[in-house]
Amino acid sequence: MSAARNLIFILGDQLTLEMSSLDGADPTQDIILMCEVMEEATYVQHHKLKIALIFSAMRHFADELRNAGFTVRYTQLDDPENSGGFTGELKRGVRATGPSCVIVTEAGEWRVLDAMNSWQSDLGIPVEIRTDSRFLCSGEGFRAWAAGRRSLTMEYFYRDMRRKTGLLMNGDKPVGSRWNFDAENRKPAQPDLFRPKHPEFRPDRVTAEVLDLVERSFPSNMGSTKNFSFAVTGAQALDAADVFIRDFLPHFGETQDAMLIEEPFLNHALLSFYINIGLLNPLALCRAAERAYFEGNAPLNAVEAFIRQIIGWREYIRGIYWLKMPGYEKSNVFEAQRPLPDFFWSGDTDMACMATVIKQTIAHAYAHHIQRLMVVGNFSMLAGLDPHLVHCWYLEVYADAFEWVELPNVIGMSQFADGGFMASKPYASSGAYISRMSNYCDGCRYDVSKKTGKDACPFNALYWDFLDRNAGTLSSNHRLAQIYASWHRMEHQKKVAYRDSAASFLQKLDAGERV
Repeated sequence: MSAARNLIFILGDQLTLEMSSLDGADPTQDIILMCEVMEEATYVQHHKLKIALIFSAMRHFADELRNAGFTVRYTQLDDPENSGGFTGELKRGVRATGPSCVIVTEAGEWRVLDAMNSWQSDLGIPVEIRTDSRFLCSGEGFRAWAAGRRSLTMEYFYRDMRRKTGLLMNGDKPVGSRWNFDAENRKPAQPDLFRPKHPEFRPDRVTAEVLDLVERSFPSNMGSTKNFSFAVTGAQALDAADVFIRDFLPHFGETQDAMLIEEPFLNHALLSFYINIGLLNPLALCRAAERAYFEGNAPLNAVEAFIRQIIGWREYIRGIYWLKMPGYEKSNVFEAQRPLPDFFWSGDTDMACMATVIKQTIAHAYAHHIQRLMVVGNFSMLAGLDPHLVHCWYLEVYADAFEWVELPNVIGMSQFADGGFMASKPYASSGAYISRMSNYCDGCRYDVSKKTGKDACPFNALYWDFLDRNAGTLSSNHRLAQIYASWHRMEHQKKVAYRDSAASFLQKLDAGERV
């Protein structure tokens, strides 16, 4: 292989020809480097479907680059000479191709970017690390936005992103005269045999080889590849996006917080997998949703909610990640130390809500945001599970989980482990919320209407016990003032019953008994 002008290193979540590392790339002079490495596949015990999705999409993107005329140096996981890590594969690539410069787009995770920053001195040649242009707001831009603010509020950041993009704007005013229609998006759902079906994609030869590799290499990881049906190319992902815009977006808004045993996907987009690895352009997707509104094919509350998740929440979360790392992953304001129960890997629990969400996660490497936040996350916080272990579990089990997006969502929002830097109050609730927004409680061994006792929904006692044991941290929170006032007015015997019920449940949890 002759010497290259540039060796362009593309990571597994950078699978688009629009990647900044490919700006100005010349197939006649530049060589592409891609690699599947054990270091990335094993730094947590990823779900089999997650590994398979990324490796298959990488291999298909390598073929797309070859079809565009590029020479691609691609290392598969089981190649005998695979060094097992990004730095080792880059060194091998530099030795083999003799480039004048290495070009790479900044990594999405702090630990990888930290390694990138050492590559120039390690290699002895220039390494150009480019900004990831898929995002509207750079890390530096977010720091500038956050500087001098007494507190950070996603809503105000989101409004700035609306102004910046012009999405759903009439001049400097929001379409519909409101920025946010979330109050209209909290309805429960009913099973619907006529609900459209989300597209599934049959594995081709390349994917089949990856599925076999994953089953051989990661036999003890969560899940199975037998039901693999993800899109693995940009074209397939665009097909999935088109189906969402046409069939699901019209009803996306009103039931986005709903949960049903029978329908794990409801009207959710199922596109975050593809956005996060580069198969879909997030801004283009928002513009497609906006067109659906202006053409009369989707209501404003649905379109605004979808756009807010992408240019508001997604961008905001990334900004928080780069603002607070490193060290944010160790946040633990409640000093919670309890290990994760075994049922987090099996779903074998009598709590129907937890069993349903975890078993769906095992099957699909997916759960939607309310399942993650108000079922698994809520239980984890109320039960005092170690937030770092909870973070690692979320990073492992969801196919769309990359640390930059998952970590702030878990540490800051779900577990409130940062003490309120990101969220203004803990997302804690008793069983009543789950009962209102789902059918999980129907037929559950526990009775959501009972507050205490062995047959009562565990969330009910755990909720008040959580507030009581963390009163020193939370009682001054103005958003919890009424709740603490209710606790203080409560009869002594009722308080004791809540604390005793919670203690009994947690004792069984610690003993490894079925709960």
